[in-house]
Amino acid sequence: MFLLSPPPTGFDVPLVHKICEVYKKIYLLSAKIPKKDRFGIYVKIENICLEIINLAILASLENKINKLSPLNSARIKIEILKRLFRITNELNIIETKHYIDIELSLQEISKMTNGWIKYLNNH
Repeated sequence: MFLLSPPPTGFDVPLVHKICEVYKKIYLLSAKIPKKDRFGIYVKIENICLEIINLAILASLENKINKLSPLNSARIKIEILKRLFRITNELNIIETKHYIDIELSLQEISKMTNGWIKYLNNH
């Protein structure tokens, strides 16, 4: 008998990893969200986060010429996600400590995405 190692991912990009970490936090936090909000604004938050993961992976696997489009889309969705999280905090759906933790991560993700876009535009 032999052991199988997991296949190489091919998209071990720091941006993808960071977004996945934020999604895990969002997912685990959903258990603490009231039912009416969990199936309202919070579903939208989870879906947008999954879309950002999808766009980041797409950008990481595309050739250099085609990376800008998914990165620009991801940049917009990141800003939408930040705004939705701010709303959930303002409505007291999530605690401020969770909001600050996720917001700081989203700011870092935004900087990483914008940095990647600037790099591609300059090269």
